[in-house]
Amino acid sequence: MDARRRNPYKLTDETPVYVISVAAQLSGLHPQTLRQYDRLGLVSPDRTAGRGRRYSARDIELLRQVQQLSQDEGINLAGIKRIIELENQVTALEARVAELTSALEGAAVAMRQREAQVHASYRRDLVPYQDVQQTSALVVWRPSGRRGGE
Repeated sequence: MDARRRNPYKLTDETPVYVISVAAQLSGLHPQTLRQYDRLGLVSPDRTAGRGRRYSARDIELLRQVQQLSQDEGINLAGIKRIIELENQVTALEARVAELTSALEGAAVAMRQREAQVHASYRRDLVPYQDVQQTSALVVWRPSGRRGGE
C-alpha cells in the first residue's frame, strides 16, 4: 500500500498536486509538450475524476530529465522512453534484491539459532569422550581350523 492510501494528507514526491500549466512552468516545457509526452508514455501523470492531469514532484523531475536527454544529449523520444523503462526496471530489481537479501539474512539467523538449539540439546553424559592413543601394536588374526560342520 502506498503512502497516499495510508495518509491522504501527507505530501510526498509521488503526490500528484500540480496541474498541467504549473507542471509546464516548473519543467520549462510547453503544456502541449507535456500532453505529447503523456501520449507517448514518457511521463504519465495521475488523473483526476474529470480526467485532468495532475503531476507530482517526481513527474516534474522526470520531465526535466526527458528535456535534458532530448536537447543536450540528442536522444530521440523512443530512446528516452527505453532509458526510462530500463531505469524503472533497475529500480524494481534493486528493491527485489534488497528484499531477497533481507529474507536470506533472516533465514540465516533462524538457521543459526536452530543449529544452536540442536547443539545445546546434545546429551553429553551418554557418550563420554575418550582420547584414543595411537599405538604401534600389531594384532594377528588366524582363523581356527574349524569350519561350520567339520
